[in-house]
Amino acid sequence: MPSSSPVDMKLAKCKHVKYFLRNLKLMPARASSYDSTRLALAFFCISGLDILKSLDVFDEAERKSTIDWIYGLLVEPISPERGDDWDRCGFMGSSTFKFATDGSNEPSPYSSGHLTMTYTGLATLLILGDDLSRVNRRALSAGVRALQQENGSFCASLEGSENDMRFVYCAAAVCYILQDWSGMDVQKAVNYILNSISYDYGFGEGPDLEAHGGTTYCAVAALSLMGQLETCLSSKQLNGLRRWCISRQMSGFQGRPNKPVDTCYSFWVGATLKLLGVYHLIDYDQNKELLLSSQDSTIGGFSKWVDSDPDPMHTFLGLGGLALMSDEDLEEVHPGLNMSERALSHLHSIHKKWMS
Repeated sequence: MPSSSPVDMKLAKCKHVKYFLRNLKLMPARASSYDSTRLALAFFCISGLDILKSLDVFDEAERKSTIDWIYGLLVEPISPERGDDWDRCGFMGSSTFKFATDGSNEPSPYSSGHLTMTYTGLATLLILGDDLSRVNRRALSAGVRALQQENGSFCASLEGSENDMRFVYCAAAVCYILQDWSGMDVQKAVNYILNSISYDYGFGEGPDLEAHGGTTYCAVAALSLMGQLETCLSSKQLNGLRRWCISRQMSGFQGRPNKPVDTCYSFWVGATLKLLGVYHLIDYDQNKELLLSSQDSTIGGFSKWVDSDPDPMHTFLGLGGLALMSDEDLEEVHPGLNMSERALSHLHSIHKKWMS
């Protein structure tokens, strides 16, 4: 809860803006292994700039070229009316697999959407003010539906991948953004989430797995987006879940018992507590001090731990953790969709147009 004792450290806002801009233009060689997930990295940086209230660093030409680049990663149906190839639709993480194997103009057999990239692609378009008019909503929803497994979970891509709670969340977020829940069997997804509750009331990646701050967020946020959070969990489960999440605060937050605190969990666990209606019970000052001590005041960015190298994901989530505490220098963040309330308001205006 807030107290009157101030934290002396200041947010190095200008440094963080420059950090995100650098990472959008050029990344170090050691980041080359993330080439296939460029869209997620762009989301971290652009959404981070949005939280910093600094999207005005993009002029109109840069904004348009970024939007066009994102749409260039969209796998669209070859036959929009037939629907026989809709299961491949979605956003790719980069153009790595966007090539023809036989020299023709036909898409590569490896060209298919990735569920996380579909979520981050749509979210980034919304943050940049796009109206999603170039999105074939029915095809994208079909692409999500094709990834749901028999047990209710989702895998990331049609070619196969691990299937767990992370992708359940991404599927729920995409369905919410598109306002089309035909993209999943909701009851199957809810059952998968409920089967993944641990003995201590946190959520694991799947049934019989250890509870974890990140997957607990994915489970709770997915239920919230589905409108199922208050109806499918009992009072005992909700209170146990609240207790488990609150117990993750040491100074900042840890992801599991007996683990060190980590910048990202100030968002993952903090946003979960927001959705559960008990965020006011945390120690604001300790959380803020931990977050600000993990920022690099020389080059900008936040790191996983104090005195470590910064990276875009922890910078974005560190700022998200600060924004949850209603920092006046930052945009408010919606805890369920993990984007600014400003971008969410834009999405809701699009929803109204779709319904009219």
